[in-house]
Amino acid sequence: MHRAEAWLKRYGRPLEAARWDFLFRGGSAERVLHYLSAFQNEDGGFGHGLEPDFWLPASSPMATWMAGQILVEVQAAAGESMVKSMLDYLIQTPQVQPGMWASVLPGNNQYPHAPWWHWQEDAQEIWMFNPSVELAALLLRWSPEGSVGARLGWESLKRAVPRVMQAASMERHELSNYRKCVSLLAPHKERFNILMEHSLDEVRQKLDALTRFVIDKDVCNWDKGYKALPLDFIQSPYDPLYHEFRELVHENLRFYLAQRTEDGLWGITWSWVDFPEDFAVARRYWQGILAVERYKVLKAFEEDLG
Repeated sequence: MHRAEAWLKRYGRPLEAARWDFLFRGGSAERVLHYLSAFQNEDGGFGHGLEPDFWLPASSPMATWMAGQILVEVQAAAGESMVKSMLDYLIQTPQVQPGMWASVLPGNNQYPHAPWWHWQEDAQEIWMFNPSVELAALLLRWSPEGSVGARLGWESLKRAVPRVMQAASMERHELSNYRKCVSLLAPHKERFNILMEHSLDEVRQKLDALTRFVIDKDVCNWDKGYKALPLDFIQSPYDPLYHEFRELVHENLRFYLAQRTEDGLWGITWSWVDFPEDFAVARRYWQGILAVERYKVLKAFEEDLG
């Protein structure tokens, strides 16, 4: 972990270095916000390669979602100017389908990007409520009840909830969005149960069932590509699925530890077809992000593992 920290501060982005200090060294949230602000545009949305697999400088809902996760991580308050500007961006950005902000923008194609971020006419049919269902929850987290932001959040969820309740399966990233959405909505459980056709507990149970299906349970297969691992979904001992998957989660923790490089980092299991020079930069950025995310998970299970 000490070697990973040294690498991150030498070669990673200042944003991930600040997040590392916040999570593991008692660093300030203000420093994280300072470096995150470099990715925010005047319209309140985020861009500029915050998500390193697409380098669109203009604001996008996807990059704004990634910023929202960091703002949740540092427990940013509703009155924080960065948060208020972000909510304004979401309120003012038209949805491409009811309940859905555009997951991929045509502008992506003009800048270095991974193939899965290439815009095409049917892009939204592929991405669906990734990340819109989580953006709706972020609106509700920071918007006063009855405000324009809160109403938009609830209206979006009214479109998103039927999809998950009717789904026989779900792509792993969209599923993760739904799970994080439900977690963020815990303080709004009573209101959710009044406004939606299904209770928050019913939605959570359905998400657990879909998660059981998507997790790759073949441990021997985990090093053969980009797999949906238990720790992609179960990120603390307090997760409702933890006790059911405890042994598999522990296998995943050991797998993470065994896969580290000499620098205490992890390799990237994906690549771009085009823009090889730009991908070399994106890969380094992703190594820093993965270091922060995975050591955060390892820390969450520290006491449980003993």
